[in-house]
Amino acid sequence: MGPGPSDVSPRILNAMARPTLGHLDPLFIELMDETKNLLQYAFKTENALTMPISAPGSAGMEACFVNLVEPGDKVIVCVNGVFGLRMVENVERCGGTAITIHNTWGEQTDLNAVEDALNANRDVKVVAFVHAETSTGVRNEAKLLCELAQKHNCLTIVDAVTSLGGIELDVDGWGIDAIYSGSQKCLSCVPGIAPVSFSDKAVSVIQNRKTKVQSWFLDMNLIVGYWGKGAKRAYHHTAPVNSMYAMYESLLVLKEEGLENAWDRHASGHAKLARGLEEIGLKLTVNSDFRLPQLNVVQIPDGVDDAAVRSQLLNEFNLEIGAGLGEHAGKVWRIGLMGYACKQRNIDHCIASLKTVLK
Repeated sequence: MGPGPSDVSPRILNAMARPTLGHLDPLFIELMDETKNLLQYAFKTENALTMPISAPGSAGMEACFVNLVEPGDKVIVCVNGVFGLRMVENVERCGGTAITIHNTWGEQTDLNAVEDALNANRDVKVVAFVHAETSTGVRNEAKLLCELAQKHNCLTIVDAVTSLGGIELDVDGWGIDAIYSGSQKCLSCVPGIAPVSFSDKAVSVIQNRKTKVQSWFLDMNLIVGYWGKGAKRAYHHTAPVNSMYAMYESLLVLKEEGLENAWDRHASGHAKLARGLEEIGLKLTVNSDFRLPQLNVVQIPDGVDDAAVRSQLLNEFNLEIGAGLGEHAGKVWRIGLMGYACKQRNIDHCIASLKTVLK
């Protein structure tokens, strides 16, 4: 019950154990197409360039930036946690200029500050932000941030690593241009796969770059030859075939449950966890108006040893919760309620174990 990877269901683990096909086998290509369709459902998009990258969520992040940001481009990056800072790193390594909007960790990105930055920098190309900030448990206003970017004719790059499958996410409805996620959070798949999606507008920008994409492996102009539609595929890399089985199965589980039902399950699980934490004297740090149900950040009480509690939970109760990152290190715990792990039994076990250890 940490910030990820989340528990993987036996159904998905069983899918991984099936015989390994060749990465250009007709049956595997059929599975690739079905996986793309299921990802379009999960992202709520018709984007043709929607696929899982054969690498973890951090590579999904890099894929979005290296394809859309060229040397000299200005990018507004909203920073209110660790993963916003990683976006800044990506912009700078692409040779772009990062205009950062810093907000207090545990608070939402200030929409007025973003608009002020857009008005002051008319040549901004991209607005980048984290939808669900895993380090702080904050949900940023993705729809409103996208509306601001569109108003100023900017592209958007969105981190949905922790939000996909856990809270409302509407790529087409909100007009997101590039989005990336991870397999190991609310999808409850094994780590190592990064779902991404690019709008037609973003694809046009990629195809009309002045410079080569700095990463050969993550160049969408090349990858699309392997992940495109139809039976004929150009060899690009050897996909992690069995992990793709797991990705397909996890998306199928999400489709069977229904997106809205999955969002509701995470919300109701969070409500029960929040009540239980309060009953044993623990406080959630994030305002309930923009708190993530799937990633609960808890204030560590005065005098309590962070590492000792987590160690005892792990060794005596077989329960993992996460430590704080960055500015929050040693000050908070991060309790995940993601995908397969978001269930009544786990919530009860977490509350009872914390209560015992804290006593």
